[in-house]
Amino acid sequence: MRFAIKTRPEHTTWERIRDVWIAADDFEIFESAWNWDHFYPLSGDPAGSNLEAWSMLAALAQATRRIRIGCQVSGMIYRHPALLANIAASVDIISAGRLELGVGAGWNQQECDAYGIELPPLKERFDRFDEGVQAIIGLLTQEQTTFQGQYVKLTEAFCEPKPVQRPHPPIVIGGKGPNRTLRAVAKWAQQWNAITESPEQWRELKEVLVTRCAEVGRDPAEITCSVNVRIDPAEPLERAAETAAAYGNAGVDLIVMNLPLDAGPEVLEPLAKVLA
Repeated sequence: MRFAIKTRPEHTTWERIRDVWIAADDFEIFESAWNWDHFYPLSGDPAGSNLEAWSMLAALAQATRRIRIGCQVSGMIYRHPALLANIAASVDIISAGRLELGVGAGWNQQECDAYGIELPPLKERFDRFDEGVQAIIGLLTQEQTTFQGQYVKLTEAFCEPKPVQRPHPPIVIGGKGPNRTLRAVAKWAQQWNAITESPEQWRELKEVLVTRCAEVGRDPAEITCSVNVRIDPAEPLERAAETAAAYGNAGVDLIVMNLPLDAGPEVLEPLAKVLA
């Protein structure tokens, strides 16, 4: 069982998040650090501050040296897949090959309505997501990419320079839909991230993933399984560590510890100790 941290870029400052990630870089127990891809806060006042995901990752890549970095997860509806591929390649280069490329179909109706971003019906959204993932992989791995999907069309497209990691940064797909999401995980992901209510619910989903892998001829052992565990600032850290241990016993590979809102670097040392 391995560990990561996640910082919520809402109602906080760039300096606060930067200092947490720099501090986490010094604790070997944390293998990766994550943010999220939203434009509005998900709690409290929607007019509050919320830092943009990918520009943060580029800066955090420069501020850190060891820890792997990623967005959990980047909404495919927010950026054309070709744009996201170019951004990801650049961030992987800036980080010297430490990027985890997290992607999801997208879901936030409030943000889409406010910004005039189309949020298609669920089936179309996942059709677009499937095409987008394939287009991104093509751009990151092929000298030129031609892709003629229903929604994504590339014609002899370049994406240069290529990322440091080959064939491409690990694809992390987030979600728990048993049909479309877990089928996409089985086809293309190197990591599957889920937010579940309990280890029992996670086990049920993992069984579905194993079935989806069998359907496409994929070894499920090739896919890192990660879950998020939220730290409640009103409870002792030991409570979150117990939850993490329960997921580890269920078979989860990577536990992402969601730090309390506006947490500072001082939370990391006690957290590292209880997890160890």
